[in-house]
Amino acid sequence: MNILSIIKQGENKRVELKEILPSSQKIAKTILAFSNTSGGKLIIGIDDDLNIVGVDEDKIFEMEEKVSSIIYDMCYPNILPEIYVQNIKGKVVLVVEIHRGSLLPYYLKNKGKLKGTFIRVGSTNRLADEVTIAELQRQRLNKTFDEEENFDFCLDELDLNVIYNEFKKINKNCDYEKLKNLKLIKSLNSQDLPTNALCITMGAFDNTGIKCARFRGATKEVFIDKKEFDSNLFSNLHNTLQFLQNHLNLSAKVEGLQLKEELEIPLVALREALLNAITHRNYTRNSDIKVAIYDDIVEIVSPGNFPNGLSLEDVFSGRSELRNKIVANLFRELKYIESWGSGIEKIKQLCSKKDIKFELKEEPNFISIVFYRPDNKKISNSIEKISNSIELNSNEKTIIEFLQKNKKIYSEDVEKLLDIKEAMARRILQRLVKKEILQKIGKTKGSYYILIENNMETDI
Repeated sequence: MNILSIIKQGENKRVELKEILPSSQKIAKTILAFSNTSGGKLIIGIDDDLNIVGVDEDKIFEMEEKVSSIIYDMCYPNILPEIYVQNIKGKVVLVVEIHRGSLLPYYLKNKGKLKGTFIRVGSTNRLADEVTIAELQRQRLNKTFDEEENFDFCLDELDLNVIYNEFKKINKNCDYEKLKNLKLIKSLNSQDLPTNALCITMGAFDNTGIKCARFRGATKEVFIDKKEFDSNLFSNLHNTLQFLQNHLNLSAKVEGLQLKEELEIPLVALREALLNAITHRNYTRNSDIKVAIYDDIVEIVSPGNFPNGLSLEDVFSGRSELRNKIVANLFRELKYIESWGSGIEKIKQLCSKKDIKFELKEEPNFISIVFYRPDNKKISNSIEKISNSIELNSNEKTIIEFLQKNKKIYSEDVEKLLDIKEAMARRILQRLVKKEILQKIGKTKGSYYILIENNMETDI
C-alpha cells in the first residue's frame, strides 16, 4: 500500500498522523507502542482533516536528528527506526517507520517497565498493565501461558475422561501418553504435572466460563434470561450454542421437498465466533467470555487484545497467531477447527450469503464480534401496517413473513409452510394477488409469487 493510501485511511493501529512534530514524550510513547504491538508509521505533515500540509524542507535534517535522539535517549531496549522523507504531490512529509521488536517489552527509561510500557490499541497509545507486560515477556521467549506447568492442581483432581470421550466422538483413540504428546501433561523432575492448557480445558480456573444473557431491547437494563456455564470448554461451547438457539428466531426455507428451518444468524458462524473466543482469549485475565443477545445484535466478547501484534487487517486476511497454542491444537485435533486462520473468513462468507452485517472490534482489554440481527421488528411493523388497511388471516401473515425473509415463494412452499394441500395453497395465493399484496411471476410450471413493493417494505 502506498503512502497516500495509508494517509487516506486515517489513524489506526499502525498509523499515527501529525501536522507538526509532537513533544518528545508523545513521540517516545508512539514509538514504544508500535514496537510492542504491530509496528507502524508516524507521519509528520498531515493535518486533522487528512490534508497533506507538509513540513519545512529546510528543517528536515534537524527533525530527523531530533527524532533519532528522542528514541535513543528515552526508549529501552534500543529501537532502530527507519526515518525518511516522502514527497507527496509536491509536499514533503517525514516518515518514522517502526517494526515490531523482538526484545519485548519496550518502555520509557525514566519510568521503568511497570510504569513506562505502552501498547497500541486502535489509534491510541495505552499504558500496559502488569498482565499485558507479562504476556509481552512470554512473547519475547516465544512461549504461551497455556504451555506452562501448573503447580496448583494435581492430575488426580482433573477428569481426563472428558478429553478421552471427545476423541471417541470422532472415532479416535486417546490415552495418557497422547495427552503428554499434546503437551497437556508435562514431566518435571520425574513428576507429571498438568499444564495450564489442561486446567483451562477442564474448567479448573475461575475464568474459563461463559456468561450468557438475553436482554430486552437494545440495552442491559432488563434481562429476560441469564445463564453461566462453567464446566469444561467443550460443555461450555455446546451449552452456549444451545442458549443462542433458544433465543434467536428461526426462518423457514424450502430445499427440494423439505421445509428447512434456519437460525436467523447462521449457527456455524456463531460457532466459529465462539471457538475463536475460547481458543484465542487471554486466560491470564480474570474475566469470562460474555455472550449478549439484544433485540438488534448478538455480541460475543473475549478477554484480551489480538495476540502477537495482530491487527484487524491481518485477521481479515487470514493470518493466524495463536495465543493458546496447546488449547488451539487440541481443538484442531478434535476437528473443532478445520484450518488455522479460516474462522473469520468462514463467518464472513456465511453472513454475506444471508446479508447479515457483522463487525470485529478491538478494545483496550477485549475483542468483540457483533452480529446484527435481521430486522424482525420491521417485518412485524410492515405486516401490521397492511393489516390496518387490508384484513389478513394468520395463514396470509405467515406467507408474507416468509416472503420478507426469502423474497419469493412457490405454491409448493406454501403447502409445506402451512401443512395444507395444493388446491388450498393456490387459493390463498390467488386471494393475496386479488388483494394486490402479491404479484405472480410466470404463467406455467415454475411460477412463483413476490411481494408488491408499494404495499410492503421489502428491504430489511
